[in-house]
Amino acid sequence: MGALALLIAAIGLGGLSWRITARESQAEADFPPEGRMMQVEGHQIHVVERGQAAGTAPDLVLIHGSNGSTRDMTFRLAPALADRYRILIFDRPGLGYSDAADPKGTSIQTQARLLQAATAELGAHRPIVLGQSYGGAVALAWAVAYPDQTAAVVSVSGVSHPWDSDLPLFYQVTASPLGAALLVPLLTAFVPASYVETSLEEVFAPQPVPEGYGAHFGLTMSLRRASLRANARQRANLLAEVERLAPLYPNLAMPIEIVHGAADTTVGISIHAERLVADTSTAQLTRLDNAGHMPHQTHTEAVVAAIDRAAARANLR
Repeated sequence: MGALALLIAAIGLGGLSWRITARESQAEADFPPEGRMMQVEGHQIHVVERGQAAGTAPDLVLIHGSNGSTRDMTFRLAPALADRYRILIFDRPGLGYSDAADPKGTSIQTQARLLQAATAELGAHRPIVLGQSYGGAVALAWAVAYPDQTAAVVSVSGVSHPWDSDLPLFYQVTASPLGAALLVPLLTAFVPASYVETSLEEVFAPQPVPEGYGAHFGLTMSLRRASLRANARQRANLLAEVERLAPLYPNLAMPIEIVHGAADTTVGISIHAERLVADTSTAQLTRLDNAGHMPHQTHTEAVVAAIDRAAARANLR
């Protein structure tokens, strides 16, 4: 009887492993890399290049948010800027097709170092750096560490300051060793893409998800085990990293443009954007009434205008 139970368990585990591998392989087949791979400090970094040729226009780096990828930036924002910028779009380490640099969670400081090195290798030595949501914290970490290599910062619904709320239970569990080992594979195997679509609606609210966004973004890519684990660990570590970063903002002297929705319930404007304005001498805030967390998709023209202002303030035009 014991041998039969073990055989059934082995068959079940084999079937689960096959399902997980098949779903991950299908996701990558459906949404292949948009750009090319680089090696930075021994880690693979995926970069997408858009817009003008090197040396003919201002350099602009676009950094996506939590559990995102280059596809978030290539949907609306990059096409709206391609006529007048050289655009470099990266998968943040651990997400998309970029390697995680630390199995315990690649910090915003390490992400900034790797992406700055990749950008310099591509010949962009003083770019405008735009970060959305979690990517806003990476952009600020970049500016703090490399002020001479940062022409300007654009924060779009960006994380900048410490907050009081607890880490959501989902991330507490999936960031833990037990949750990463047991729960994450089950999520990869069984969570339908429709569940992620519902999560998108919450992130975009009160605006609707733009038509075609989900199909372009590649929702199933975010259900891969490596992405779920990397994102959870990054989210779990973010508060402590921002606590160390925020006291350094008064040292920033480059132009800073902020675009933030007043109705953003994911990254609150009063906790982040308004405090960043108070803590720096060069930050300017564009407050979007009734806008949610994704203004680069729902209010793209306002984000484009902020980038153009940053370029003008940095004397790149």
